[in-house]
Amino acid sequence: MTGPLTAAVRAVLAAGFTTVTGARPVLTSGGSVRDLPDQAVYYANHSSHLDFATLWAVLPGRLRDRVRPVAARDYWSSGIRRLLAEGLFNAHLVDRTGSGGGRAHAGGAPSDQLAGMTAVLDAGDSLIIFPEGTRGTGETVAPFQSGLYHLARHDPAIPVIPVTLGNLGRILPKGELVPVPHLSSVTFHEPIAVAPGESRAEFLERARQVLLAGATAGAPGADAEVADEGDAT
Repeated sequence: MTGPLTAAVRAVLAAGFTTVTGARPVLTSGGSVRDLPDQAVYYANHSSHLDFATLWAVLPGRLRDRVRPVAARDYWSSGIRRLLAEGLFNAHLVDRTGSGGGRAHAGGAPSDQLAGMTAVLDAGDSLIIFPEGTRGTGETVAPFQSGLYHLARHDPAIPVIPVTLGNLGRILPKGELVPVPHLSSVTFHEPIAVAPGESRAEFLERARQVLLAGATAGAPGADAEVADEGDAT
């Protein structure tokens, strides 16, 4: 789906998500989402199926049309889910297993997944990823998989922006189908980059600590639940 009609439908859909979630975008640097860069890799904590949709929805239209959430092909590739994922959200769908057959998520992607995501960046689009990889207890942010590190190194000119999502797990808890309106928050932190001499493990832990700090001190009502099995991120 392309063209003015798609843009209008996306705008209506985005308004619906922000209404249901009460999402309030905040930049820790001040300003508004209109000040976000034209291209970025957004990474966030994950507490429900609403996460990537809410992050997508709070972006201004010019950015929303060029951002691609990374999601699991087996969950989003049939029926209405496929229409939403590919037609409206413009999601980049990935297989949960690499070409070698081993289970993987976009956060810890094998080479074929990484090639697809770097191709998205090379085309000028942005990405939304959830680098914890699998859903945990919801009490903390799990250690990150390596995909974020490789994306950050692919093109250092593309900002890597941490995003703390708060309260979305309460709006659509695991196992529930109908969202319950509730105030949520989407906090965009200052971009990070791989420092000279910084190892993969050091970078990933530093990136994780940004979300942990945001969940405990920066984002109103933030919860730090980890990635849902429905999204391969």
